[in-house]
Amino acid sequence: MSRTRNAAILLAAVALLALVGCSGGKDKDQADNPGGAIIRTTQDPNGFRGATLDRPYSLPAATLTDTSGNKFNLVTSTKKPVTLVFFGYTNCPDVCPTVMADVASALTKLDESVRDQVQLLFITTDPARDTGPVIRKYLDRFDPAFVGLTGSLTEIKDVAKAVGVPVEGMKKLPSGGYEVGHGAQVIGFGKNDKANVLWLSNAAIGDLAHDFGKLVENNQ
Repeated sequence: MSRTRNAAILLAAVALLALVGCSGGKDKDQADNPGGAIIRTTQDPNGFRGATLDRPYSLPAATLTDTSGNKFNLVTSTKKPVTLVFFGYTNCPDVCPTVMADVASALTKLDESVRDQVQLLFITTDPARDTGPVIRKYLDRFDPAFVGLTGSLTEIKDVAKAVGVPVEGMKKLPSGGYEVGHGAQVIGFGKNDKANVLWLSNAAIGDLAHDFGKLVENNQ
């Protein structure tokens, strides 16, 4: 699928087993939504341009650790009406930095009063390498307001599974390093900690900005 949504497709059922290593190589739609959620890719009746979930996800009340070493509960520590959640890692060569840059760019298109109502949580899928300072330095390249979170890989996988984002273990590379496969969607939660919309990694920046604003409007 191109960066714009394919309006001819009414519903997309995405394979359960597909994962994206940040080096790519998988079918794009499968890579973005490997949890198999049924999504609507045409104009949503509620006005969203992203992929609408037939069954909303609930944000689990799990506690991770932020980049300052403080405990961060995904439900009680999120103070803003809209929470965006993305799973990725700082050594990802392409998908993760592209998504972070697109989200940051979309947020700059919103009025400051609207932008201040949105919080992005970046949850690492590579806790072995992504320490708090490493994540903080990475996120500051895009937006210092982005919140970085880490924890044990088991804890992270449990949270990811709850919101339909599979995370696989390390895959060794010929260079001696490794990559981490993960879903590349951004998930939007309202103040009731429910999400019924997500954006694939090829979402247009204008569509992201539109939908972030719409989420804020719906969660005042």
